[in-house]
Amino acid sequence: MFPLTEENKHVAQLLFSTGSCPRCIFRFCGVDLHAPYKLSYKELLYELQKFLETEKGELILEVPNPPPKKIRLQELEDRINNLSQNGEGRVSSTEDGNIASKTSNLNVCNVCLGILQEFCEKEFIKKVCQKVEASGFEFTNLVFSVSFPPQLSVREHAAWLLVKQEMGKQNLSLGRNDIVQLKEAYKWITHPLFSEELGVPVDGKSLFEVSVVFAHPETVEDCHFLRAICPDCFKPAKNKQSVFTRMAVVKALNKIKEEDFLKQFPCPPNSPKTVCTVLEIECAHGAVFVAGRYNKYSRNLPQTPWIIDGERKLESSVEELISDHLLTVFKAESFNFSSSGREDVDVRTLGNARMLTPSTRFCFTAGCVLPGRPFAIELVNPHRVHFTSQEIKELQQKINKSSNKIQVRDLQLVTREAIGHMKEGEEEKTKTYSALIWTDKAIQKKDIEFLNDIKDLKIDQKTPLRVLHRRPLAVRARIIHSMETRYVDEHHFRLYLKTQAGTYIKEFVHGDFGRTKPNIGSLMDVTADILELDVESVDVDWPPALDD
Repeated sequence: MFPLTEENKHVAQLLFSTGSCPRCIFRFCGVDLHAPYKLSYKELLYELQKFLETEKGELILEVPNPPPKKIRLQELEDRINNLSQNGEGRVSSTEDGNIASKTSNLNVCNVCLGILQEFCEKEFIKKVCQKVEASGFEFTNLVFSVSFPPQLSVREHAAWLLVKQEMGKQNLSLGRNDIVQLKEAYKWITHPLFSEELGVPVDGKSLFEVSVVFAHPETVEDCHFLRAICPDCFKPAKNKQSVFTRMAVVKALNKIKEEDFLKQFPCPPNSPKTVCTVLEIECAHGAVFVAGRYNKYSRNLPQTPWIIDGERKLESSVEELISDHLLTVFKAESFNFSSSGREDVDVRTLGNARMLTPSTRFCFTAGCVLPGRPFAIELVNPHRVHFTSQEIKELQQKINKSSNKIQVRDLQLVTREAIGHMKEGEEEKTKTYSALIWTDKAIQKKDIEFLNDIKDLKIDQKTPLRVLHRRPLAVRARIIHSMETRYVDEHHFRLYLKTQAGTYIKEFVHGDFGRTKPNIGSLMDVTADILELDVESVDVDWPPALDD
């Protein structure tokens, strides 16, 4: 059923006579039913001319200036036939795979510049879908986004003022919100076509995005007069090639007075000679996240690539040993690695209960911490995103077999929001360490036993000299919750510590030239140093443990 009524006829005649397409006429007449927009352009043109024709079989096109013209019905039918033969076939794929527009007999809409003409027809959508299918992405739904030239807002504003002025003569009003937005109409038409062609729903929450960017070089200067009138709206911004963004243009249109606009821009807008061009069609998938826990067994492996002054110091890192496998399997472009704290290059991360003394094994009891350091990896623009739990388990096994320097466990897909659990309250968490200590003075077992009785020792740590180049200078209060010693010989003992996360253990042992107070050296009245350090546990109960 044709959506326009006799009340709309005057506005429809006015817009059609000045060069607007049927779908834009629907928008300015407030048609918010989806079905009429979905008809083919040929059908719409035919139905519109039937609606506007007089009893004599003539189509009256009222133009404010110059006087009204009469177009014979037969002439319009010829135009429709030309569209059928030439116009609907304008979108094609060029040799390099880009979608381009060929010259045709289509009268380009002076408001939408062809967006609601050929660019929402089935043939164009098929071309876009061919690009999507060739992109190699895995998806079960999609979100479709479009970027229109900013001058469309100027032309729509001019058409609105024209219609508003004419309706005002009949004591009727037309607000900006009464017009159906171009993107809304475009969405009504194209979303069902995408779903039909690709066999998946269009979902605004989908992580897979298909985006189309339109441009119209012929009318690119339509916006320029606004900058002279509203200069504050057009300020240069980073990552923007032009100050004439859609947001800036809309902001200026909201500020400019109607009389000033009408002095600067034709109303109705001039009819263009060409339709919009497609600058790019892009497919992208939102990041997916993989989490787990890792153990590091090497004392010659940094957590992240160790590069100083552009020179790489060691050939690999924990980050790379894990992420390289994920990049390959997920077919991602890049990754971002994060973890619950970090260990030095010469520190192992074990989390093995047998390494602890009997009284400190409480850290692995039920409801407490798990072995290893929690980590999460953001995989950017992955082409493959669906994995079974068995496939993830096989991926974990592949990582573990590839190197004897690390092992991962509890590997799993997680959400972006879940990663927050790894970071929240990080400094309130506890960590357990095992350290081999050297003293300059000879010691007996009785000389270290007093350390076992110290609980919740408060220390002040000025930023260590070794990290001062990357951490701000500050004094940080930390707590050593408990210590337990094991005598080795007269110059060595092993120290087991449970501390507040963020404590610098090496500095707590040797004092860092007095920057950490108190320290093991000052407590024992010796010169102490640390020979080996292992992280035994990280008290973060995330990610969830999985059955091996």
